[in-house]
Amino acid sequence: MRRRNLSRVMHAVAAQGTLSRASVASRIGLTRAAVSTLVDELIRAGLLEELGPERPGRVGRPGSALAVSAQGPAGIGADVGVDHLAVCAVDLRGDVRARAVRRVDNRGRAPQPVLADLASLVREVIRTAEQEGLRPAGLAVAVPGLVARDTRTVVRAPNLDWHDTDIGALLPTELPLSVDNEANFGALAELWLGATAPADFLHVSAEIGIGAALVVEGRLLRGSRGFAGELGHVPVWPEGPTCACGGRGCLEQYAGEEALLRAAGLASGADRMEALAERAHTGDMKARAALRDAGAALGIALTGAVNLLDPRAVVLGGALSRLAPWLLPSLEGELGRRTTGPGCEVVVSGVGSDGPLLGAAHAVVRAVLDDPVGVA
Repeated sequence: MRRRNLSRVMHAVAAQGTLSRASVASRIGLTRAAVSTLVDELIRAGLLEELGPERPGRVGRPGSALAVSAQGPAGIGADVGVDHLAVCAVDLRGDVRARAVRRVDNRGRAPQPVLADLASLVREVIRTAEQEGLRPAGLAVAVPGLVARDTRTVVRAPNLDWHDTDIGALLPTELPLSVDNEANFGALAELWLGATAPADFLHVSAEIGIGAALVVEGRLLRGSRGFAGELGHVPVWPEGPTCACGGRGCLEQYAGEEALLRAAGLASGADRMEALAERAHTGDMKARAALRDAGAALGIALTGAVNLLDPRAVVLGGALSRLAPWLLPSLEGELGRRTTGPGCEVVVSGVGSDGPLLGAAHAVVRAVLDDPVGVA
């Protein structure tokens, strides 16, 4: 019960930004005396801090404002992409305090050198975070592939050509480690940080590949083995081109980054999606046609998910968020023609392409809020 109540205090203060002890007691339904004892323990542990009297204008004697500590535990998030590696540190207030990104083509690279490069970035970010008075509470890694539920094993990542890769065994770190699909972390970032998503939504993100994650009543729907959400490998046209997964006509062959660039007449490479967006913005007909066709393919693939799962909204994240103005008309047109219900709102991510990285780091932060005793 004490652990649970400590967590309730942490979540209450973190959600509000600043609260007095009396306000915390009112929000979580405990006595002021009980809350005061819990708060004192959290202050001694360096998880909460007192900022001084609350702002004037309140009736009665002002209480001392509490805030989550800007120092102490931090969540370390990492993102393994096909064309990049990224790491960041997020404090308990949710602020990014350190960040490192390396552009690198990871296709065809064995897991060991990729994870060695990632470990180097993790060490760089931790050094910077420690200079800010932070200490890492854990490391969460987002990967573009299937991750077996409750494990750290990437069963299959077609765009990296990784199979049965145990990240825990290959990534040198002494931190508590968790691994999940990048679309799952992107959806969690949208849930925790975005302003557009309801409690039930289907999050779709794209970089080289396309992933999806379903959030139901504020929780991820992972599937029995943890493999739910592989929207990119839903066949749009069954006799279409061969995909890296071994299937044919998959959505990625029509709306993935390489397919989009090829259809628009652009070579693949760094910042090419920004170039695609710029061409579409200036009226380039070939770029707009590529995006129109990709939006139609997305709409066809999403139709099955919407009809089957009935989400309140579809959220476009990752590179899709930057391209939404030219994808949405054909995407929404296909959904409108093919779905049987009253319709499904399509909204653009409030988090954008940083979703998987931020979701990973915030997953560690929320673990601290859920069990502050474990890090005290």
